[in-house]
Amino acid sequence: MSPNSRQAVRSAAITGAGSGLGRDIALGLAEKGYAVFGTALTEAEVHDLKSASDGRIDLTVCDITKEPSVKAWAQSVSAALGEGRGLDVLISNAGILTPGPLEVLPLDAVRREFDVNVFGALAVMTAFLPALRKARGRIVQVSTWTARLPLPFNGPSGASKAAMDVLSTVYRAELSHFGVEVVIAAAGNMRTGGPAKTAAALAHVLNGMTAEQRELYGQTFGAFADSLNAMQGSGLDSRQAARQVIELAEQMPAPSVAPVGTDAADILQLVREKSFAEQDTLRLRLAGVTNGDPPTSLSTVRSKS
Repeated sequence: MSPNSRQAVRSAAITGAGSGLGRDIALGLAEKGYAVFGTALTEAEVHDLKSASDGRIDLTVCDITKEPSVKAWAQSVSAALGEGRGLDVLISNAGILTPGPLEVLPLDAVRREFDVNVFGALAVMTAFLPALRKARGRIVQVSTWTARLPLPFNGPSGASKAAMDVLSTVYRAELSHFGVEVVIAAAGNMRTGGPAKTAAALAHVLNGMTAEQRELYGQTFGAFADSLNAMQGSGLDSRQAARQVIELAEQMPAPSVAPVGTDAADILQLVREKSFAEQDTLRLRLAGVTNGDPPTSLSTVRSKS
């Protein structure tokens, strides 16, 4: 069904739908008969997904860090839905990853991560609230387990996602009397196309270090890069992850926080059960920064929990 046929069809809007997890979520929702709208970064992504979905998905090139662009996109979706129709599901998926030692990362790079992962995501949620109120719809905020167990050299990602988790939790409370639900989907590691981007970002940071920075952080950051690449490479298939996110968009009653993938479920459980000191040891071992102890994989964590 094309986005122009709106009768009793459920509707969904997805950020970051041009590639990776967002693309698979958009395709999965279209296959279930949703009228699907999304954001993309390039016209090439728009044309690719239009072809892959036989025109069932309506993508717009939109930079979510530009509030006027976000508002224009939300207004165009409402216009396409028609008078009196609301939005059933908003999936806030767009995000970036800025790895590196905090001492080495430029503050502008950290600000950029917050611009996308926090302020951009918040702008999208706020812009769609009138449409979500009409339908008594649901927001699914795609987060990560590192918001609950932050890793060294991954500070901006964990911090920005943790900030968005707080804002999502507050919105859940503030919107509850309108019938709008907010679900935090704490994602585990995934094979989405993101791992290739992550590997490139890790190599870029390492290659850009000065001699002094390499002396300070080269070995430990290299170990972290190896660990992160291994975790993402063995993660959940993107289509499987997309199916789980879609399930969270439809599950009744709506969960407040739910894992996407068994590794995320294990980490969320460990954070509930372990002391802060035990979490400090675990985060170092997961990152490959072991101080003499053997590194720990998520599969090892799972077998011991």
